[in-house]
Amino acid sequence: MVDQDRIIKINIEEEMKSAYIDYSMSVIVSRALPDVRDGFKPVHRRILYGMNMIGNTSDKKHLKSARIVGEVLGKYHPHGDSSVYGALVRMAQWWSMRYTLVDGQGNFGSMDNDSPAAMRYTEARLSKLAEEMLRDIDKDTVDFQLNFDDSLKEPTVLPTRIPNLLVNGASGIAVGMATNMPTHNLSEVLDGCMAYIDSRGEIEIEDLMQYIKAPDFPTGATIYGYDGVKEAFMTGRGRIVLRGKAEIEVENNHEQIIITEIPYQVIKSDLVKSIADLVNEKRIDGISDVTDESSRAGLRIVVDVKRDANAQVVLNKLYKMTALQSSFSVNNIALVNGRPRLLNLKDLIKAFVDHRHEVVIRRTRYDLAKAEERAHILEGLIIASDNIDEVIAIIKSSTSPQEAIERLMERFSLSDRQARAIVEMRLRQLTGLEQDKLRAEYEELEKQIAYLKEILENDDLCMKIIKDELQEIKDKYGDERKTDIIYASEDLNPEDFYADDEMIITISHMGYIKRTPLADFKAQGRGGIGVKGSETRDEDFIEYIYPASMHATMMFFTSKGRCFWLPVYQIPEGTKNAKGRAIQNLLNIEADDKVQAFIRVKKLTTDTEFVNSHYLLFCTKKGIIKKTCLEAYSRPRQNGVNAITLREDDGLIQVCMTNGDREVLIANRNGRAIRFHESAVREMGRTASGVRGMTLDEDGMDEVVGMVCIKDKEKETTLVVSEQGYGKRSHIDDYRITNRGGKGVKTLNITEKTGKLVAFLNVTDENDLMIINKSGITIRTKVSDLSIIGRATQGVRLINLGKRNDEIASVCKVLTDSEEQAAADKASGEAREQAQEATNEENVIQPTDDNQSDE
Repeated sequence: MVDQDRIIKINIEEEMKSAYIDYSMSVIVSRALPDVRDGFKPVHRRILYGMNMIGNTSDKKHLKSARIVGEVLGKYHPHGDSSVYGALVRMAQWWSMRYTLVDGQGNFGSMDNDSPAAMRYTEARLSKLAEEMLRDIDKDTVDFQLNFDDSLKEPTVLPTRIPNLLVNGASGIAVGMATNMPTHNLSEVLDGCMAYIDSRGEIEIEDLMQYIKAPDFPTGATIYGYDGVKEAFMTGRGRIVLRGKAEIEVENNHEQIIITEIPYQVIKSDLVKSIADLVNEKRIDGISDVTDESSRAGLRIVVDVKRDANAQVVLNKLYKMTALQSSFSVNNIALVNGRPRLLNLKDLIKAFVDHRHEVVIRRTRYDLAKAEERAHILEGLIIASDNIDEVIAIIKSSTSPQEAIERLMERFSLSDRQARAIVEMRLRQLTGLEQDKLRAEYEELEKQIAYLKEILENDDLCMKIIKDELQEIKDKYGDERKTDIIYASEDLNPEDFYADDEMIITISHMGYIKRTPLADFKAQGRGGIGVKGSETRDEDFIEYIYPASMHATMMFFTSKGRCFWLPVYQIPEGTKNAKGRAIQNLLNIEADDKVQAFIRVKKLTTDTEFVNSHYLLFCTKKGIIKKTCLEAYSRPRQNGVNAITLREDDGLIQVCMTNGDREVLIANRNGRAIRFHESAVREMGRTASGVRGMTLDEDGMDEVVGMVCIKDKEKETTLVVSEQGYGKRSHIDDYRITNRGGKGVKTLNITEKTGKLVAFLNVTDENDLMIINKSGITIRTKVSDLSIIGRATQGVRLINLGKRNDEIASVCKVLTDSEEQAAADKASGEAREQAQEATNEENVIQPTDDNQSDE
């Protein structure tokens, strides 16, 4: 019966619920979540406090980590040694903490996730910044609690001068909740705290973001997009996209991707291995090797790019398929008054400033009490010095110190402490100099006491002290950001990073593309043998050359009638001798398709008036022509769109841009051309097939070689070039206007000596002529050197092919730049800009098979 009375019956469901809640709260409060005031979990706080108590400071020698761990385990942290040593190691790792709090000596691990050496091998001490978190802890600035066995006391929070939770972040998994807070730049956070103080807490989060731009990670990298940052600051939760920093370098005529910074918490060795695995699995093409060349000088991962691949495309794939681009999920949960809360940016700053306010007030009260206590003693000593003979007599005549104390208290109305201080006073204080020092010290203490009381009474003065101390920390420990920020696409204007220079876009027969500055080409006399313009494979040759300024949008039209878009600055730059990069790496073109035409538009997506008032005129090799409003092609898509529906065995050869009032000329291989007004072609939809523009010969070999749209027939002339390098200029009016669909009239007298017609363009005296043959030889000559002769003649030799068994591959025109104008452009940026604008208004270059008409 007695035993049964000792048994207490309980509901097991209620007991499990209660026990689990107790356990979860223990984990939340005592292990996993940081305190919002100092940003520490108990283990980190105990490590720093323990190191401070044994004098393991930055001005002393390092101590063995095992000694520190033993101190913390034995006095404050009743858990395993691995938990303490693991936390100690992390506070010494520069890639884990934005500002390290422990100065480690020895092997503390690496970015490759290598384990640190055992605690008996490593040494540590407090960093100078950590000491700022412990300053004034001995002035009753924070509450203390008993340790696990009630033998010692430990602080419940540190009186930190550093907003550590924002600066160094935190991560932890509790029961039913977790925290994941990013690191920030100390200077920015302190500026934000000072702005909060200046506004008396009325500042909005948007205004705080002017000071605290974004998280700042110890491993650098780049924040890609700002929406996640803004959401995290506003709500306490958000997703921040991080990209590693990589540059494309050229070594030994092939490109390398050099990675110098990786996203926060990405393991470097795992990143290198993942890149190698993707190459081995053939999920990424274009990489020949990947090497980790990191050293004490810094991180360096070298990705070798194959010669026929585009490094920018490879880099984009690495961003997409590896941890080179990763995300950081922000979850700002911290303990506020012992309870977990989700905090936004302002909440975090407010909690820190409030904590500093309490610390300063408690420190001031402590200092005031000490000052008043000392002043009280000094008052007694001064009384004694003024009556020194009587005091000495009383002390000499007393039988004991206690009797002397009592007699002094009675005679001079002193307190017990004052009387004791007089009795214990040394003889040297009887000198006149020491008495003057007592009075000076007393006067100084009176000023200090008045100042300390003012701090307690005047909250503005208290906040000023807080602000001054924050400024002091910023001056001593502040640094520059490590993590760059790339804002959202609508906030970023990539054109700002590129000069609006004229470029020559070159495409080879096998589909290699590059851009080369127009200035790299020099004029020669008519009939010269030319200079080497591009290196190609033996079976390849330069087929098309186009003009464009760096800020323009390039529209590519393929032989299958597809349209693609590409900003000029995204085209890889190469020298005249470089062969370029495969265009398939830049555009999603099918393997059996190739670019046939190009249009440059300065503001394709933004200039609504322009795109609605201009048209694209398409011409196919079978003589079909189509006109469509430019607006139908003003919405770029990554995979391109169908630009024209082609009939069987036909292919697109040329596209011109017009204003709706141009005359059109079309020429075929057999040397005939037709002229008609574009109004003869009605406007059609984007996917329409078109109508007949020219009737070809029925020999089965005939096809259209070129189409031009005339702007000014008084200044412009036609220019034709044959396979064997013969050409001539003719007046526009030599071609009579007819209806579309006819066979046209003779434009070149085709003979065995001249070969078939390969080029048909419109030129002026201000143009130069650039000719490239199939062997890659380039010549540039002045159009004005060519005389205007009848349309039915044979023409003159334009380029000397010699005995090289060569043929003309491509012909284009460029605007002539005089030496005087070039010198003026160098001397004046304004002159260069005006010259550039003039260039943009002309038909700078017009290729053989891909005519451009740029408004």
